[in-house]
Amino acid sequence: MKDRVCVGAIAGAFGVRGEVRLKSFCAQPEAIAAYAPLYTEDGTRSFTVRLGNAIPNGMSARLGGVSTREEAEALRGVRLFADRDRLPALPDDEFYHADLIGLTVLDTGGTVIGRVSSVQNHGAGDLLEIQRKGKGNAFIPFTVAMVPTVDIAAGRIIADPPEGLFE
Repeated sequence: MKDRVCVGAIAGAFGVRGEVRLKSFCAQPEAIAAYAPLYTEDGTRSFTVRLGNAIPNGMSARLGGVSTREEAEALRGVRLFADRDRLPALPDDEFYHADLIGLTVLDTGGTVIGRVSSVQNHGAGDLLEIQRKGKGNAFIPFTVAMVPTVDIAAGRIIADPPEGLFE
C-alpha cells in the first residue's frame, strides 16, 4: 500500500439519500475531495467525492455509486485511500504516517528499540507506537526532542527517550 495513503474513513450513513458521514485525516479536512478517486484498502472499490456540509465529527459527503442509506451504512468503518502522487509534497520536517510505520527505531547509541507499528493521535500530538521484540509495545511522543532523526530512505528513526521509558 506504499503507493496509496489513508486520507479518511466513513463513519456511517448521514440522512436517507445515500450520503455518508466522512472523517477526513487531512490537515485541511475539505482537501480530501481533491484527492479523489478514493479507494478502499483492498483497492476493489473507488469513489468520487462531493462534499456537503460540516457536521459533528466530520462532514457529509456523497460518494459515487452510493445512492441509498443502506449502501452508505454498509460502508461504515471503511478507510479511504488516495494515490500518493495526488497528495501534496511535504516539507522536510513532516511525514505521512504511512511512511513511518515499519521503520526501525534505534536509540542514540545505535541499539535497536523496535519498529513503529502505528502512529496514534488522541488530541495532544502524535505518538509513535513501537513494537518491541519480547517486551510488548511502548509509546513515544513524536516530537523533535524525542525523535531527533527520521531517515525514511534508510528505514530508521533515532529516538532519544527519557531514561527508563523502554525498560
